Amino acid sequence: MRVLLRNEVQGVGKRGDLVEVARGFARNYLLPTGQAVEASPGIATQAQAMRRARDLRDAKDREAAESVATVIAGRTLAITARAGMEGKLFGSVTTADIAQALEEQFGATVERRRIVLDEPIKALGTHPVPVKLHTDVATEVMVEVIAS
Repeated sequence: MRVLLRNEVQGVGKRGDLVEVARGFARNYLLPTGQAVEASPGIATQAQAMRRARDLRDAKDREAAESVATVIAGRTLAITARAGMEGKLFGSVTTADIAQALEEQFGATVERRRIVLDEPIKALGTHPVPVKLHTDVATEVMVEVIAS
């Protein structure tokens, strides 16, 4: 079944895409939740307008991400935390802590879910932390955890 996506659907497509999906998936999920509409002959112009708006928004988001990336790329972020004698932290440094420190120290607003940590930082020292600001823009910030 051919549908026009009204929202981004993981693994299917982005807003404004005309995609071919299984009839059951469209009838039971996409159409009832309002994430897609059934494609008709006149829907191509609407799809084109949605794609144009998506591309403009994407370009603006990419520009913003690149400006934030230039601010934080290659810089060292200092975070203080309570630690034991062996250098292990009593708690941990999470993505929320890193996002807050980026805001305070560099003035760069980064959503915590854009910061990629496999697991929270639980030791003193310097740790490289990847930050994925946009699908095409990624950078790395060094997080130095200092005992308080």
